Order: sequence, then C-alpha cells, then structure tokens
Amino acid sequence: MPAIITNKFRIHMSEQFQESFSESAGNNYYLGIGRPQPYGTLTRPDGRTDNQGTDANPITPSDSVVEETNSYDDLLAAKRITSSDVSFVIPRRNWTSGTVYDMYRHDYGNRITGGTTAQTSTSGASTLFDATFYVKTSANRIYKCLDNNNGGAVSDEPTSVSTTVITTSDNYKWKYMYTLTAAQQSSFLSTDFMAVATDSTVSSAAVSGAIDIVKIKTAGTGGTDGTHTLVPIRGDGTSAATCSVTISSGAVTAVTVPSSTAGQGYTYGYITLADINARGGGSLTGAELDVIIPPQGGHGFNSVQELGGFFLMLNQSLEGTETANSGDYTASNDFRKIVLVRDPKSSGSTATATTLRATKAIKIAASPTPGTFQADEKITQATTGAVGKVVEWDSSNKILYYIQTGFTDAGVDSNGDKTAFSGANVITGATSSATGTPDSGSSATVNNVVFSSGYSAAELDENSGDVIYIENRAPIVRAADQTENIKLIIEF
Repeated sequence: MPAIITNKFRIHMSEQFQESFSESAGNNYYLGIGRPQPYGTLTRPDGRTDNQGTDANPITPSDSVVEETNSYDDLLAAKRITSSDVSFVIPRRNWTSGTVYDMYRHDYGNRITGGTTAQTSTSGASTLFDATFYVKTSANRIYKCLDNNNGGAVSDEPTSVSTTVITTSDNYKWKYMYTLTAAQQSSFLSTDFMAVATDSTVSSAAVSGAIDIVKIKTAGTGGTDGTHTLVPIRGDGTSAATCSVTISSGAVTAVTVPSSTAGQGYTYGYITLADINARGGGSLTGAELDVIIPPQGGHGFNSVQELGGFFLMLNQSLEGTETANSGDYTASNDFRKIVLVRDPKSSGSTATATTLRATKAIKIAASPTPGTFQADEKITQATTGAVGKVVEWDSSNKILYYIQTGFTDAGVDSNGDKTAFSGANVITGATSSATGTPDSGSSATVNNVVFSSGYSAAELDENSGDVIYIENRAPIVRAADQTENIKLIIEF
C-alpha cells in the first residue's frame, strides 16, 4: 500500500515543538555541556572496555538508555532555553549572480502528463523543498522564485519589497517574502540555515488561489500571430482568471496573467486550445500550458509552510563564567558533549533557574594549606575509597569541583561502586599529588555554591528529565573572557 508522511506533517511537528517552549506548564528545556575528559578507551570495573573514539574523531552517540544515563555522569552545567531562543529556520541559499534557480511549482513529483515521468525542477529536484526556489539577497531579504526564465542564470538581484510579483531585468519573477531582522541575523543566521518568518504586510496582501504564472510546456503550431487577451483560465476558481497568450510564427511564446485578472480560489486550472483560438488564436494545435497553483493562502501568506520550515534552530550562548550565577559554568575546563534535556529537576523539583551546575563540589579547608589540583586528574579519598575526576580547582575560594562516572579511575572505587566523598577525610590528586581536607564544618554559600558540612550536590538532579539530543564533538576550550554560541538544528 503506497503511502507517505507529508511535509505538512513535518511542519506540524516542528510547530508543536516550537510551541512547547512557551507553554506555561512543563516543557522546560536546558542546553547542557559536558565531557571535560578526553575521549578514549575506558575500562569498566568488570574489566570490559568502552571505545569512545578520540578527541579528533569521537564516536556517534547511540540511541540507548546507557547513553542517556552516561550523559549525566560527566555533565558540567546546563542553561535554560526559552521561546526567544528558538526559531523556525530553512536552509540558507544566498542569491549569487550566474546561478540558475528553480522556480516554485505546485506539482513537483506528479505525473502530470499521464505517463510515468514525474515533474522535476530545473536542478532535477522531485519535491518542492528539495528545489532551490528561494534566495537570501545581500540586503537579507528573502524572495521566492515564481519563474526562472526557462532555466536561465540570474544577473539582476531583486531589491523591491512590493507585495506584487517582481520582474527583474534577467526575466526572473520573484515574490518578496520577508526581511531578516537584526535580531534574527544575530541569533538565527548561520552558514547553512536562516530564520523563516511571515511578514504581516505580505501576508495580508496574499490572495488564496490567485494565478500569477502560466508556463509553456509545449508551444504548439498553426496559431495566428499576435497577443490574444482575455483567454479564460478554467478550473475551480471562485473568481475566474484570464490571461494573455502571445503567438509568434504560429507557436505560443508567452503567457501573462495581469494582476487585475489573477482570480482567486484556484486549486487546479487549465487553458484550452479552444479558448485560445476563440480569442483570436486561429487554429493553434498541440500547445500545452501549465497553470501554476499557489500554496494555500497565496504566496507570502505563511512563509514557514511555504518555504519548508520543518527545521528549528535552538540558539544559546555561554558567556564566560555566567556571572549572574557564578560557579555554574566553569571556564577552567573544556567540553566535548552537548545535550538537550527536557524537564530536568533540581533538588527534586522542576528546574526553572537560568543556569544549573551539574558538577559536585567540596569546600576545602584553608588549613592545612591545600595543594594545587589539576583539571581532569583522578582524585581519591583513602578513608572512604571514593574516586572522582577534577573539573576545576578554584584556589581563591578553595572549592574543588568534580564528577564521578561509571568507569575505573573516574568514579568507581576498587569494589566497582560509586562511593560518595564524605567527612573531613583527606582528598589526594593522582597526578599533582595535591592534598586537601574537606571543611566539614562549612555550611555557607560560597561563590553561589551552597555547602552543607563542606559538600555540595549538583544543582541538576542526576538522571532527571528526558535527554532528547546528544552530540559528541571535538573539544571546545573555554575562557572567562570568551563566549560560545551554540546553535542546534532540529529537523522533523
């Protein structure tokens, strides 16, 4: 049974996901970064090994329960994504002189001649959204190509923002759609994607089912030369359209539809030889003319649906150490993993804070004077057997940030158990040989880290929420005076 999931379904799903970012109940999304330690082959307590690739070539994450739980083990921090951080986007296509662009057609992929060959675009695309039928100009204006001059190359960049069809000197016909705002350019314009939005002025001027373009499929022969006006466009239009048909040397050379007679309400249309001949075409035979039907609502009515907005871009920036919540995002270590988590918890309740620290922390006593712990080194607590990995040593505030994973020398003790660091038991760095004594009497807030008896749990509860995106990548080195801008593209 032949069947398809249509592009409208894909767009519907992208719209539902986009709306979830602004829903009042639930659906709090956080962008997390993690994996400060290099990739490599890690050993489990039972002797088995996990090959996780290398920093230059990390492995592709698997869609599994273990991948989701592992994402929490080495997570560093998470930052909330709000509705203003999300936009519909489409593939970026810059207007470039000399390029042949596809034109909009309503019938790509259909067997419109009754044969077995599907209608394809000039570039060979068999679906509209695979066709290169829209462009972004140097002025950051987006135009839809309604006619590509029978596959000619462009030479005249469109500039008009008229709500009517624009014809440039290279005989391309364009429909102005919208202009990228400064905010959209800053947040939702990348090398490969750009924001898509509907211009209210263009939308309000759109006419559903109006005919703008008629293409000559076969020119025919035997017609009477001249321009023959008021040729009716048959079909289901609620307001009938007419066109002008120009015949030269007996063949159809041009068909134009005046804006005043474009009609409306068409979902199909056709032009008969009998009607052309009745309007002065003589004895034209063999001509085939394709009436191009606009999308629902007319060109420019809904840019997201018309241009294939089944992509969403999530844009978030990590600014230095996130001074509004110091201590949440470390600038003293790199990261190799990006995750998107829905509805995580913090201290047992739904998380709502702007940033969340995902590392654990220990307040080290000033006396005896602690050593200098190194990022990524193994730390142990001989009395308890606890094992961890250093994320950051804050020597000014005497705070040791760390993670505990499920691998040997990274979070599990000699028995294969993840044992918590506790008490005033000395902690030792395996590489630096630094030592430090937890300040078990400290129950203060230091650098926005809340300690209880010298220890602070992660603000993001482990294994809470749903991990819906995981990306392993080459290391990103952070710095206090640096901002990382992360753009995630979700395709439906």
